[in-house]
Amino acid sequence: MSKDQQKICQEKTFEAVYKQYSKELRRFIFFKTQDLDKAEDILQETFIKLWDNCGKVNYDSVKGYLYTIATNTFLNTIKHDKVVRKHQDALVMHKNNESPEFIMLEKEFMDKLERTIDALPEKQKEVFLLSRIEKKKYKEIADHLDISVKAVEKRMHLALVVIREKIGNI
Repeated sequence: MSKDQQKICQEKTFEAVYKQYSKELRRFIFFKTQDLDKAEDILQETFIKLWDNCGKVNYDSVKGYLYTIATNTFLNTIKHDKVVRKHQDALVMHKNNESPEFIMLEKEFMDKLERTIDALPEKQKEVFLLSRIEKKKYKEIADHLDISVKAVEKRMHLALVVIREKIGNI
C-alpha cells in the first residue's frame, strides 16, 4: 500500500476529500438524476464505496474514481428502476387478465420473496441481485466486487439455499 493510499484511509484525509469533491459531485449527479434525494443517496453510496476501497484507490486518481463510482451507481439505479417499472407493468397486465385470488397469491408470493431476499446476508443478497435482477454473469460480478468467481458461486449457492428453504424453487 502506497503512502497516498494510506492517506485516503485516514479519517482526516477522507473528510478533506469529501469536502473537496462532494459539492461538485452532488451537482454532477443531480444533473443526471434531476432528483435531489436520489442525488444525495448516490453521493453517500459513492463515498461509502470509496471508504470501503480506500486502500485500493490512489490519492492522485480519487476524483476519477469518485465520478466513475457515481456514474456506475446512477446507471445501476436506472436499471433497478426499469426492473421495478417492468414488474409494475406486468402486474397491471395480470390484474386485467387474472382472478382476484391469483392476484392476491401472486402479491403474497412477491412480498415473501422480497422479504426473503432482504433478509439474506448482505454479500449473498448483493450477488443474488446482480445475477438475477441485473442479469450479470458470475465473471462480471466477480470483477465488480473484486472477488473470485468461486466466491460468487458460493454466495449465490448459499442465497439460493435460503430462498428455496423459505419459498421453494424460483
